[in-house]
Amino acid sequence: MPKNQPAVLIVGAGPVGLASAIELGQRGIACLVIERNERVGYAPRAKTTNARTREHFRRWGIADQLRKASPLGLNYPSNVVFCTRLSGYELMRFENSFYCAPGRNPLYSEHSQWIPQYTVEEVMRAHALTLPSVKILFNTELLEVETSPQKVVAKYKNRQSGEISEIHCDYLIGADGSRSKVRDVINAKMEGQQGLSKNYNIVFSAPGLDKAHELGPAIMYWQVNPDAPGLIGPMDRDRWFFMPTGVDKDKKFDLNGATELIKKSTGINLPYEVLSSDEWIASRLIATHYSQGRIFLAGDACHLHPPFGGYGMNMGIADGVDLGWKIAANLQGWGGPELLNSYELERRPVHDLVMNEAVVNHAVLGNQLWQEGLEDDNAQGQSLRQQIGRKIEQSKMREFTTLGVILGYRYEHSPVMLYDGKPYPENDFINYVPSSRAGCLAPHAWLHDGSSLYDHFGLGFTLLLSDLDPTGQAQRLMSIAQELQIPLKVIQPTESAIGQLYPNRFTLIRPDQHVAWTADEIPEDAKVFLYKISGQY
Repeated sequence: MPKNQPAVLIVGAGPVGLASAIELGQRGIACLVIERNERVGYAPRAKTTNARTREHFRRWGIADQLRKASPLGLNYPSNVVFCTRLSGYELMRFENSFYCAPGRNPLYSEHSQWIPQYTVEEVMRAHALTLPSVKILFNTELLEVETSPQKVVAKYKNRQSGEISEIHCDYLIGADGSRSKVRDVINAKMEGQQGLSKNYNIVFSAPGLDKAHELGPAIMYWQVNPDAPGLIGPMDRDRWFFMPTGVDKDKKFDLNGATELIKKSTGINLPYEVLSSDEWIASRLIATHYSQGRIFLAGDACHLHPPFGGYGMNMGIADGVDLGWKIAANLQGWGGPELLNSYELERRPVHDLVMNEAVVNHAVLGNQLWQEGLEDDNAQGQSLRQQIGRKIEQSKMREFTTLGVILGYRYEHSPVMLYDGKPYPENDFINYVPSSRAGCLAPHAWLHDGSSLYDHFGLGFTLLLSDLDPTGQAQRLMSIAQELQIPLKVIQPTESAIGQLYPNRFTLIRPDQHVAWTADEIPEDAKVFLYKISGQY
């Protein structure tokens, strides 16, 4: 490989590509990120950065920067209000949706945050550019890719100058979205349900709209009416998004009439100014395979689903994290081929779980909830609104109360974990019960010094002792890890809660904070054990 060439090429500088770059860059791995666009504009895309994603931001040292960047302010209530229209009747409300309320919770180290994706990207990009081994090129398009067992050779073009460059690298990550060119390179196909619905995102300026209704502050208002049902909500004080949900898939949407549609939907006549709009199709699609040789797919390039539940960007960032540390481990010499093989084996079942949740959420939208008489100002109308409110509570709670999905997903069939052989409980989309079993997210705790337990985990593996180690097994494992050059940190928190969360004496935690193994005795053949969890066997 030519000297001074990046070890990893990342195609796509959205949140997924940036997560991959940060995970690699913080480990000193040289990577080049290319992006065919400028990544500018008002398009809303994702607006929920969930607790798990913000825990990655905490690992990267930028959770506070994201907190400060919140356009609405951190204490803005994350309520979701169902109403007939902004000027109409309230039907139901969910308070603290997605767990955005600030403050310490024993279950997680970071609360979720309602913040536009473009702001999240700005924070991630600024951090990525502080890492000496990360370089980002915009207006740069991937042209072609050739692979061999030893390397990847890619050509890319500057779309402004027309200059064509070539890069020789060890790995390529396709984080280039739903129309992924990298997906075509590895001949992966998207399979599943295409075209569940046709949708539009409209971003508009509306000074004074927040004060022009009596429903109180919220992050989303689901408007249930026959004229223009849909979602509407603030992105900052004057900028709002509107997503009509009653769009006919067979008709062309007239964007010229968008302001009139917003007026109909809200019942509020203000001088709205449309800033941007984009069309998207809700589908449930997953790639036939996520990798080929040294090329990997992440994010929308390998899984697509409706946005309801706020999973899309968050799942993509988790893909980037998983790929980033595993590729770094291979390049640093302590990770083996099974570590990279585990990427799809671990992530695909999680994607399936989340896509199923998103499809369930997509099944009940504002246009399905409308009934004649819902806006009548009489006893019958009030009774009907109460009835629809109960239906909303039953059918939509799993969209806004999802900690069981956000923190409760697990890797059940990974080749780089050692399991206890016992069956796992059924997935619960609401209730998250921490578990230190292999595959699960390591249970969180606040320590007496005010820090999070997660703050004490290392960049490599962490061995957590929850009890005394009279025979020095931890030290023996540490010595063998040093001999094998596998990064291992040993911690022994003294808080009483640790023994309840981690009932076995030893728990080995991966760089992504998932448990790889737990038991009361370290395996006798510690070398084989370490080779297994690092993917070298």
